[in-house]
Amino acid sequence: MIEIHAFETPSAQSDALARAVGEALAAALAQRARATLAVSGGTSPRPFLQTLSNAALDWPRIDVTLVDDRWVRDTDSASNAKLVRETLLQNAAAGARFTPLVDTRETLDARIAALNASAAHALPDVAVLGMGEDGHTASLFADAPEWAHAITTPERFVAVHPGAAPHARVSLSLDALKHIDRLFLLIAGSRKREVLEAAAAAPQQNAISQLANDKGTILDVYWCAN
Repeated sequence: MIEIHAFETPSAQSDALARAVGEALAAALAQRARATLAVSGGTSPRPFLQTLSNAALDWPRIDVTLVDDRWVRDTDSASNAKLVRETLLQNAAAGARFTPLVDTRETLDARIAALNASAAHALPDVAVLGMGEDGHTASLFADAPEWAHAITTPERFVAVHPGAAPHARVSLSLDALKHIDRLFLLIAGSRKREVLEAAAAAPQQNAISQLANDKGTILDVYWCAN
């Protein structure tokens, strides 16, 4: 199910989401020694990540990772890891521990196997997703040959080769997303809201519809009109 929080400006959206994510991380830290936050790349999250970097949290006890990333070097402009280092891992959040997904010294398949075997890449406590106008979230693209596997496997991580979008990807699987305690979605613009509401109204062949129609999943949507 989805719960939509609407905002008029990106700054109001970023401030509210940073507060909500901060509260979710603080709640997780009250229960255990460490907490893990997974974030997404793209243009929309940048203001939110910069705002969150100033949050008064116990950052040395927080692990930061990614929902997905492109199979590129971490110096590449397409790298989500690069974005996170430049935006979130600054200011107060510079004390967090970052665990990226991509290591191009390995093959993609070997990396997926290593991630699925790694205790350091267990499910995050909190994740912030994005969404494309095709309804994909994370890197779960319906036009990828791995689509059926990505939405049915119990493994946490999958390799994805999108049909239209560039670069191979490493992504959390649909099952992994469904098992994250606190799941947020950051989107902007009327078109993306239309896509989301249509996906929630009836099952469709896209990842956001799979999440929105899952009775056990609560997706907190932070939407901005602009």
